[in-house]
Amino acid sequence: MTERRRSPGGVLARLGAWAADYAWATDRQLRHLVGRSRLPAGSVSGSGSGSGAGLDRAPVVLLPGIYETWEFLGTVADALTRAGYPVHAVPDLRHNAHPVPEAADIVVEFLQRTDLTGVVLVAHSKGGLIGKHVMLSAASDRVLGMVAIATPFTGSRWARYMLSRALRSFDPRDPVLLALAGELLVNERITAVYPTFDPHIPETGHLVGARNIELPLSGHFRPLGHPLLVQTVVREVSRVETEHAVG
Repeated sequence: MTERRRSPGGVLARLGAWAADYAWATDRQLRHLVGRSRLPAGSVSGSGSGSGAGLDRAPVVLLPGIYETWEFLGTVADALTRAGYPVHAVPDLRHNAHPVPEAADIVVEFLQRTDLTGVVLVAHSKGGLIGKHVMLSAASDRVLGMVAIATPFTGSRWARYMLSRALRSFDPRDPVLLALAGELLVNERITAVYPTFDPHIPETGHLVGARNIELPLSGHFRPLGHPLLVQTVVREVSRVETEHAVG
């Protein structure tokens, strides 16, 4: 299923969106550096256990993008907590610079150590690739599904020009990315949410076989704080919880 919206304005509008996008991302990084951000009350950061520390909603695990911390998903985490979901961060991901398979192993170890089950993954960008890898792992039975925001499931044409090897791994020709794209079995349990214009992923975050929702927003980072995206994520987490719950 795909929900599509109209494209935003012209070149100037897109340049403005790009600048605003990086300003928003810089603010999130500064919040982390000065320690201004905290997981919402009722949430945990790597210390919870069971199906959500006593709460009756599905536990949510945050998977940020490359070079990001969980703060990038902070607005989403706030809304999910208000809706009754216990929200978990994975401390050992740190700034998420590990290759996707290694990062997925870290998340699998976290799920096993905390004994979290019936989990809904909420991911941004690279986090969606990590989440899909987890859903294909030995810990797959612990995960109900995933809501992936602005994830380069088919890579980005800009990746090959990046100086960082970690960023070049998003090249559409990358073997790990190609292998992951070829795994279609879990796609039906994924909701891909993405903006109309994403300066980092011109291919969009569309995923074949998934529930695809395109929102009339611009940017790769800034949409994470937009009410429309936040509401969409909370709604989709609830849908995944209801449709894919066992028993």
